[in-house]
Amino acid sequence: MATSLEQRLAFFAAAPKLPLLLQIQRGIEKESLRADQNGILAQTSHPDAFGSALTHPSITTDFSEALLEFITPVSNSIEDTLNELDAIHRFAVSELGDETIWNASMPCRLGEDEDAIPVARYGTSNTATMKSRYRLGLGHRYGRKMQTIAGIHYNFSLPKSVWQELHAAENSELPLKTYITNNYFGMIRNFRRYVWLLIYLFGAAPAVSRCFLNGKPHQLEPLGEYTLYGPHATSLRMGDLGYQSDAQKNLHICYNHLDFYVETLRGAITTSHSDYEKIPKEEQLSSGLLQIENEFYSPIRPKRVTESGEIPLGALRRGGVEYIEVRCIDVNPMLPVGINAEQIRFIDAFLLYCLYQDSPKCDDDNNAEISNNLLSVVNRGREPNLELNQHGSPRTMTAWAEELIVDISRIAEQLDKAHKTDSYTQSCKAQLAKVHDVSLTPSAQIVAALEQRHDTYYHYAMEQSLQHAAAFRERGLSTEEQQRFAAMRETSVAAQTKVEAEQQESYDEYLSRFYQQYQDL
Repeated sequence: MATSLEQRLAFFAAAPKLPLLLQIQRGIEKESLRADQNGILAQTSHPDAFGSALTHPSITTDFSEALLEFITPVSNSIEDTLNELDAIHRFAVSELGDETIWNASMPCRLGEDEDAIPVARYGTSNTATMKSRYRLGLGHRYGRKMQTIAGIHYNFSLPKSVWQELHAAENSELPLKTYITNNYFGMIRNFRRYVWLLIYLFGAAPAVSRCFLNGKPHQLEPLGEYTLYGPHATSLRMGDLGYQSDAQKNLHICYNHLDFYVETLRGAITTSHSDYEKIPKEEQLSSGLLQIENEFYSPIRPKRVTESGEIPLGALRRGGVEYIEVRCIDVNPMLPVGINAEQIRFIDAFLLYCLYQDSPKCDDDNNAEISNNLLSVVNRGREPNLELNQHGSPRTMTAWAEELIVDISRIAEQLDKAHKTDSYTQSCKAQLAKVHDVSLTPSAQIVAALEQRHDTYYHYAMEQSLQHAAAFRERGLSTEEQQRFAAMRETSVAAQTKVEAEQQESYDEYLSRFYQQYQDL
């Protein structure tokens, strides 16, 4: 009997079905700190020229007032997505004056006082107050420095028309919504099994400035006086220095079924945690193990666009999974916008592989193996002869990676046929070359640059950021782009003003109504 991989390869190979691969939808959310001319975290407010961080469709903030987030619209064109991200960068640079977009995942220079890291502000509305208090809670729970780590979130989906075709071809008796959701959860389970491959190929955070740790215990080694690194590390952001917590280590979220996923996350949100009960009520949303869904740090999330005031879990329960959000991508400091088309093409083929391949349900042993493999590659991914575990048996990372890329290349060939190009296959070849030659990985290139130049992480990342900024300024904006960003600014400011003017209920009433949705799930 053919495997799921073979069945779906055959389905898309048929001439009438091949164009369906042109309909893959994607969007990018890219975080970047604002740094002053000395490479120190900016203390200034979100620039007025950007408009409202609460309502702007393309430019907002994440944890900190100084942590920009650039958002592209949903598109089925890689080129359009990257061009829009490029345009947002060119606009932002034109308005930042002496400040710089810090184009790296691990942060710029930070002071010893964590309270000096400004928490993002969004205005006076209940929604704005909730967003800021959520971030204050994150600062108490995990430290503000950890929240200055930046990344790229990659949103991926197949449109309903593609799912309808698959649903019919596979003669599924499930309702379409359930069929789509189950397939996305299968993709997520496989993604978690194989995410270490993305970390090895694209990890770009092997080092950090010593000031980030500020004397805290760690396993890193010194690289000069001001830099710490992992000699074989790929992405410190995805390890213990990144979005991790002791409390969440005991949180076992189940990806076997939507109902299990919703219930385990709901329980974490509605169950108080004793350590968090000590935090002032006005400086967090609740004392729950998680304040809201977003606090659960995972390399991938099932998502659905929420309606006004709706909680994410409520949206998933209502309509099922609409898209997935990949959250493990580092900002590559060597690339102007932190990511490029070659990387996106491989990620698309990788995600389709995760969708096509059989995806058994996970148990505790599987989840432990998945976590251990990820941490091994995060901390030691470039170590010669590194072994991972596959179904309980040791296997060299190199051999497993080669096998995966061979299968992913079969999907890349179909994507090339659909797009009438060879770019997807070439991307797979480039990734295979990294498996054979570790020096080609971004993490190795960054460490090599630091060692050869006897440079600090700070100077290296600052130099890269300034070079990219200069290139953005030189290309500038067209008149049409200037007018478009000016219009978005005015529209966003007006939208925030409208939200604040129309507000009627108190913040406590608003928050109570919000959390009641978890009880009603």
